[in-house]
Formats: sequence, C-alpha cells, structure tokens
Amino acid sequence: MPAIDLAALRPRIDAAIDAQLTRGAEDLAELAPESADLLGPVRALMGGGKRFRPIMLYVGYRAAGCPDREGAVRLAAAMEFVQAAALIHDDIIDASDTRRGMPTTHRALEAAHGQRGWEGDAAGFGVAGAILAGNLCLGWADQAYDECGLPDAELARGRATFDLMRTQLMAGQYLDVVGSVRPWTAMADDERVAMAERVITYKSAKYSIQHPLLIGARTGGVATAIDAALSTYGLELGIAFQLRDDLLGVFGDPEVTGKPAGDDLREGKRTVLIAHTLAGLDAAGRREVEGRLGNPALTDDDIERLRALITSSGAVASVEAQITRRADAAASALHTADIDDVALAALTDFIAIATARSA
Repeated sequence: MPAIDLAALRPRIDAAIDAQLTRGAEDLAELAPESADLLGPVRALMGGGKRFRPIMLYVGYRAAGCPDREGAVRLAAAMEFVQAAALIHDDIIDASDTRRGMPTTHRALEAAHGQRGWEGDAAGFGVAGAILAGNLCLGWADQAYDECGLPDAELARGRATFDLMRTQLMAGQYLDVVGSVRPWTAMADDERVAMAERVITYKSAKYSIQHPLLIGARTGGVATAIDAALSTYGLELGIAFQLRDDLLGVFGDPEVTGKPAGDDLREGKRTVLIAHTLAGLDAAGRREVEGRLGNPALTDDDIERLRALITSSGAVASVEAQITRRADAAASALHTADIDDVALAALTDFIAIATARSA
C-alpha cells in the first residue's frame, strides 16, 4: 500500500473545506446581504492553520486498515470547522486582537461596524457576530460529517467519539475560564500544575490529536488493541503538542505563531509553564511574576523580564523534559499493537511535526 503523503493530503483537505464553505455560502445567499459578513472572517481564518486535526482523523482511518477514500478526506475536514468555532470563541474569551497574523473574527466584525457608520456599540456588535459565526462553524462541522459520503454504518461507529470530543472541548474551555479566576496564591505548587494539566488535557490534547485520531479509526472499524494504542498515543502526543504551544506562546517568533510576542503573558494564561515557574521561584520572584502576568500593557522590556524569570525558575527545562517524555511515550504506544506500516510511518513522523520547537 502506498505511503501516506502528508504534504499531498493538505490540499485535498483544503479543497474539502472550500467545498463546505461554498455550501454554507449558498445556504446564506437567500438571506439579507449582510449575512455574508459572517462567512468572510471564517473563510479567512480557515485559510491558515496546520490541519493537525483533519490529518489525524484521516491517518486514524487508514490505521484501521482502510484504503484512501475521498469520503475520509471530507470527513476529516469536519475537524477544521470544530477548530474554527473553538478559535473564534476562544479569541472572544481572551479578548484577542489577532489570530494567524490577521484580526480576530470579533475584531473584523467590529471594524466593519465602524466602517459602515452603523449605530450602537461596535465592540458588542463584533462579539455578537463572532459568537454566531462560531455557532455556524459547529453546524457546518455536522454537515461535513454527515454528508462526507462514507457509508452510514461507518459514520455511526465514529459519531459517539465526535460528540464526546465536542462536549469535552467546551467543558475544557470552561475549566480554563474557571482556572483564570481562581486565586493561584492560595494553591500549593502541585495543585497549580495539576489544574493546568487538566485544562490542557480537555481543552487541547484530546481534541487536537486523540479524539480526531480515534474518530477516524473507529469509523474505519479499528481492532480493539489498535484502538487502545492509538488512544494512548493521541493523549500523550496531544499533551506534548500543547506544552510546546505554551512555550511558543511565550518564546515563539510572531512570524511563525501569528500572534504578537509574549501575548500569552499579556493575556495572563495560567499554563503548565507558568505553574512550574511559580514553583521554581523564591517569594520575591513569584510576587514579580504574579504582579506582571495578565497586564495587557506589558512592554517589550516587561516581556523580556518575565521570560528571564521563567527561564531561571527551571520551568522551561521542566516543560521541555515533559515534552520529550510524552513524545517518547507516544512512540512506544505505537509499537504495542499491529498497526498498518503505512499509518505507523505517518504517525511516527507526526511526533516530530507536533513537537517541533519552531512550529
């Protein structure tokens, strides 16, 4: 069986996404012209991204022993609509101005309000429109799933995991909101780390890699032993992927991440990295981090100072070590079951892709 060419897979996924967006535009066409405002920012947002989730679903389908099918590619595209909804709503919660180097959806709609000279609160209009755009994406995810062209019996096998993914994603997002308002100063070091790890498990790790992989595999009728191996692989690599993303959110190149340098610090994200930072500093250092974290007016010098404190605390080294451990555990899981060589090669290659230091 030919190897899975991940580079060639992406344009096929892009085409399936475009087809679904075209379907959405047709459904909106009979409404007032302003309804098209919802589509523009969504289309712009979905023009970027690494396509991790759809790739994982497709590879999971192949890991079940299924051949390449266009229906599997269209099914994979459903993941990107769930991702778009999550990003749009996450940007509202975080009051983010940019995403992938462009205005976030709520900011784009806010700007449209101002440009047209409309009445009322432009910011409120932007938020309202973005909430609705995110909801549209969830509906389009269902359409992409249900109408992908795979047999109904196959789709039924993956549907429970698809639904579980969305439920746990929303609850994971809420855990993040709860974690942002609970006083960290009253918590022990290990409690802060455990809370941050729980958030990334349900807000990111499961829905970024584990659940898409299992949706594809279960749709394809995967064997029980392989299902268990893929589940372990997906969770371990998903956590490693989010830990890497948290490091990039503080130390990454804006040209690569698509967000201003240090934006996670200005937003006050309580990540595993920050939890380890507080655990590794003395009382004066902790007070300094807690006093600066979450200040949207942080200057570049402030960001550099926080980076120095994070590094000196040993948090960067600790998180890097955890990424390595998780990636190694993901690789080990692949060899506990008789996974098809084609899927095995793609999943092995994806470990390096998901944990790359500059991605």
